[in-house]
Amino acid sequence: MIALASPRSVGRKLPFAGGEIEVQVASPEAFAGVTYALFSAGASTARELAPAAAAHGAVVIDNSSAWRMDPEVPLIVPEVNMHAAAKRPRGIIANPNCSTIQMLVALKPLHDAARIRHIVVSTYQAASGKGQAAMEELLAQHHALMNGAAPPASILPGQLAMNVLMDWKASPGSDYSEEELKMVNETRKILGDDTIAVSPTTVRVPVVTGHSESVHVQFHRPMDAVEARRLLASAPGVKLFDEPYAPGRHPQPIHAVGTDDVFVGRVRDDLGVPGALNLFIVADNLRKGAALNAVQIAERLHA
Repeated sequence: MIALASPRSVGRKLPFAGGEIEVQVASPEAFAGVTYALFSAGASTARELAPAAAAHGAVVIDNSSAWRMDPEVPLIVPEVNMHAAAKRPRGIIANPNCSTIQMLVALKPLHDAARIRHIVVSTYQAASGKGQAAMEELLAQHHALMNGAAPPASILPGQLAMNVLMDWKASPGSDYSEEELKMVNETRKILGDDTIAVSPTTVRVPVVTGHSESVHVQFHRPMDAVEARRLLASAPGVKLFDEPYAPGRHPQPIHAVGTDDVFVGRVRDDLGVPGALNLFIVADNLRKGAALNAVQIAERLHA
């Protein structure tokens, strides 16, 4: 096990397996002898160093957006399409976007049973999805507001505390954000079906960690909530909240933080579209939405 980073982190000691490992500089030569290289260093670094790591024989599992839509790079959620990882001409496997991961872990068993036709998804995404600095700024905004001061906004595009924002870059040539189009394109690639319609709206909410999603899904054959709950109850990676609706009885970010499962609740028949369903999906975006998914890929490859 080695830890690699930019020169400014070299020499830093990190806790690992009851001991410590010292950070070394990330360079092409550093990957010699590495079997699995887990990247979480941003797209530009991944474009530069992932091919070098693969050339040294490592299987690269990259958490950035750099390789996700490359046709020669499989985009993997282990519970959904692990079989696709076997074909990796570049020696690179891409980790999907956090919101896509949790949604597809929940929808995979339903897709297998009735084939999805259309997904309408609205997300409620935590500040940690934008990084440590955004988390700290959210807390600073809360502190400022409680003390009657103007909230700082250098990382976020405005006030997130006690508010919601749509803070992703605009996608060129469309009225959608980059985050929204990631959910469209990644869903189709992972499920292997370009005919699936995806209608996304992504929103940042004043939560530190834990993404939530409201999902409406239509199928090629009708599915009711009873069947969906039965499928979800035994689905890998899913924790089903199978209780009748009552205030506060639903998956929440505070339930998901620090856990590995995707929490699914509010599974109900849609009132306007017969045979369609509505669900509420929550997960820890830093674990299953990022680090855990990458580790699970490596574990399954190694098994």
